[in-house]
Amino acid sequence: MTDAILFDARADGIAVLTISRPDQRNCLSREVREGLRAAWERFETDPALRVAILTGSGDKAFCAGGDLKEMVETGMTVPPRAMFPLPYDTIELTKPTIAAVNGVAFAGGWMIAQACDLCVASSTARFAITEVKVGRSSPWASPLIHMIPQRIMMEIILTGKPITAQRAYEIGLVNRLAEPEALLDAAIALATEILDGAPLSVKAGRDTVMLATEMGRSAALQAARAASEYTYQSEDAQEGPRAFAEKRLPRWQGR
Repeated sequence: MTDAILFDARADGIAVLTISRPDQRNCLSREVREGLRAAWERFETDPALRVAILTGSGDKAFCAGGDLKEMVETGMTVPPRAMFPLPYDTIELTKPTIAAVNGVAFAGGWMIAQACDLCVASSTARFAITEVKVGRSSPWASPLIHMIPQRIMMEIILTGKPITAQRAYEIGLVNRLAEPEALLDAAIALATEILDGAPLSVKAGRDTVMLATEMGRSAALQAARAASEYTYQSEDAQEGPRAFAEKRLPRWQGR
């Protein structure tokens, strides 16, 4: 992992990944991409870590997008698919992720925020898919159709104009808003709510959402039932009702 990504493995099971290049507006330079790839792998393979929060350093930019200087220097045409470490695309994660957007999330910055499962945004954050402004394209934005209405998506992509955090919240792109100084606390609070749930139930729930996104109704129901079977047969599936009956907090084992 490069020093472009700070990795805080908290004792409560939350990993905080911070893009640490504020002087470059946290753009997706090679060192940031390599750092993110290593950080996501570390999170995925550490059994003590259950939820990850991705944020940017400073208060101006979560991530301003791709490194345009690098694109000019390399004469980049079509970016290789493996160029960016993206959950649900080029890397596989089995645990929930939260984007904590602290400033502008433009182009590739929108891309990596979109790739997270949930999003908390500072009230001063702004989002934009700016590729039309620089003659590039945004094929990575195609899954956005499952998050926001078609005509809103069309306007965002065709105009390249930024939207506010409030607007992003209104259209369903953002789960929660927070004042800038309270952003990380708000993201940690959301992560803590996830940690309160049984680990296998959280995994099955996350899988169910993605199965439903990819499939039609009947196929998704069948696949989700299969994905949930291990959870139903786990020790935690007995512990939860027992704890409720005994009026105590459950002691999750994750098995």
